[in-house]
Amino acid sequence: MKQAGLKQAGALSDMRTPQDRLEEACGLAAAIDLEIVHTEIITMARIRAASLLGPGVVERIAATAEALDHPLLIINASLTPVQHRNLERALGCKVIDRTALILEIFGARAQSHAGRLQVELAALTFQKSRLVRSWTHLERQRGGGGFLGGPGERQLELDKRMLTDQIKQIRKELGEVKRTRTLQRANRRRSQTPTIALVGYTNAGKSTLFNRLTGADVLSKDMLFATLDPTIRGVELPSGRAVLMGDTVGFISNLPTELVEAFKSTLEEINQSDLILHVHDVSAADFEQEASDVRTVLGEIGIDVMEQSSKVLNVYNKSDNLDAEALAIYRESLDGVLCSASSGAGLDLLCQHIEDIFNEGDMCLSLALAPQQASAGAWLYENGQVSASSYDENGQHHITVTLSIADKQRFARQWPDIALPEASQAK
Repeated sequence: MKQAGLKQAGALSDMRTPQDRLEEACGLAAAIDLEIVHTEIITMARIRAASLLGPGVVERIAATAEALDHPLLIINASLTPVQHRNLERALGCKVIDRTALILEIFGARAQSHAGRLQVELAALTFQKSRLVRSWTHLERQRGGGGFLGGPGERQLELDKRMLTDQIKQIRKELGEVKRTRTLQRANRRRSQTPTIALVGYTNAGKSTLFNRLTGADVLSKDMLFATLDPTIRGVELPSGRAVLMGDTVGFISNLPTELVEAFKSTLEEINQSDLILHVHDVSAADFEQEASDVRTVLGEIGIDVMEQSSKVLNVYNKSDNLDAEALAIYRESLDGVLCSASSGAGLDLLCQHIEDIFNEGDMCLSLALAPQQASAGAWLYENGQVSASSYDENGQHHITVTLSIADKQRFARQWPDIALPEASQAK
């Protein structure tokens, strides 16, 4: 394991306490197996443009770093390229900021081809912004050779050009990934199968909930960003209705802009879904702030406040971590479903809520089927909810059935000769 000296710069703009921020930063470091040997919270009167930290603090941290044999130092804030360069020079050790740390985690976790491309794009975009004149080799002149001649180019310019070419190539490959995903979404829309996306702060229990509801085996650990690559599986609701559910990457406060941009094709799965389950860790002391961070990211990918209120169902997970008093209070006050993905408590109620949401567009039809149309009756029993069924003296089958809009359309395509009456809204 690597050694890590961990610092909290106190520059994040949210309502969390410095201790909460420090604990989250420690969780991020632990997510890539860094051994934490020192942590510290620093309160700053002002942010220094050149080095973020004041000279006295830098000198003290440099002494600590030397005593720890020059460990990796993590600053839990975003550093400018100049601040990053100056801190590494002054401290004599490797320094990474919050953005670089999250990129490291994503790079270690990406499993799919698309995931690796997205992480590489984010990393290269971040690296390109860091090409400042930090090292002497970036300022050397390269003379021409052979038939080229001319004064040559600085190494810095060559490095920038190389990164730009790599970024262009990755974006081209991601364009193909996006095209494939667009086709897959179009196929799902044609099948009229409702889709559900799970979103939430990292480590809220999305993957555990996903595994419970779908029977999948997506990695679920008590760890930040345990799941990175999106997964889609089918779920059968209590009525037999089939839906598709997608597990997505967890969000976090101050999510790097490079990652939001690189993962837009993945996050489009959320935007195109019919229902969003916002999974909260209700046992977290700052779960309301975490929820606010998630809503901010949803807004960044194009899901505005009005849309969030209409298509988001709040799922308050980890209720088994609450005491009886807190559980009773939350049951009365929370707008959503209280459950525990690990124990299974409340999942039946969650499925019923999902069922009720999708049932809002269902139609109640009364049909008369001729004897030769028995296959249509069998289809209705299999795909709808039959509330009444009888036969008259002529052998006609009179059936009252509730169908979703998609199933009604499928029925009409398969049996165009059967006249569909005006449908009434199902109760």
